[in-house]
Amino acid sequence: MFKKVITCCLLFCATAWSQPIHVAVASNFAAPIQKITSSFEQDTGYKLSVSIGSTGKFYTQIKSGAPYLVLLAADEDTPARLEREGFAVTGSSFTYASGKLILWSKDPNMIDDKGQVLLKGNFEHIAMADPKLAPYGLAAKQTLEKLGLYKSLSPKVVRGENIGQTFLFVNTGSVRIGFVAMSQVMRDGRIKEGSAWIVPTDDYSAIKQNATLLKIGEKNIGARSFLEYLKSTKALGIMKTYGYD
Repeated sequence: MFKKVITCCLLFCATAWSQPIHVAVASNFAAPIQKITSSFEQDTGYKLSVSIGSTGKFYTQIKSGAPYLVLLAADEDTPARLEREGFAVTGSSFTYASGKLILWSKDPNMIDDKGQVLLKGNFEHIAMADPKLAPYGLAAKQTLEKLGLYKSLSPKVVRGENIGQTFLFVNTGSVRIGFVAMSQVMRDGRIKEGSAWIVPTDDYSAIKQNATLLKIGEKNIGARSFLEYLKSTKALGIMKTYGYD
């Protein structure tokens, strides 16, 4: 009887260990989460199931019962709201990364390192995420307002639903220039291609990206381990190579 109990316990633990941890991740964090996932799985034995998308859509899905255990948001407001509404564990939220805004083009001669191209306006369209939906969009709007260019450039603006779609506009060449997340164009501490202006962080509100443990993941040891792993030297080192603070 004792042996059967031990066997059942071992089988239960093995099954629990093998169950993937469902994590919802903001689209600007798509590149670093790939490396962090690989590192976390190798170091801990847990498996992650990562979904990339809009923080706003994740919020709606979570409230509708989506099986995510952890949310890595593009802002700090959404995790706080989920906590207040009872969908996230109270006190579990923390800032895992601080994002940076960059004006980018695949054309290596398009953008100067001072952003003077915005003053010249020699482009047909400029991409940015919707300021009402995306923190990077709000940062882009604040930048243009500080430069006194928001009204004059508004007719040229092509708005993405989120920063992932905005990056797609510029990366495919459908829009020659646009405000994107630095993490989308940086690899190993360098801009991977094209030309860019790194927007001074004083030009826009801090983009604090918070993580939170969702209610259905409250008792999941793997989910808690993953959140702790995000604070590790290894994970933070990976984030730094993509331009995050």
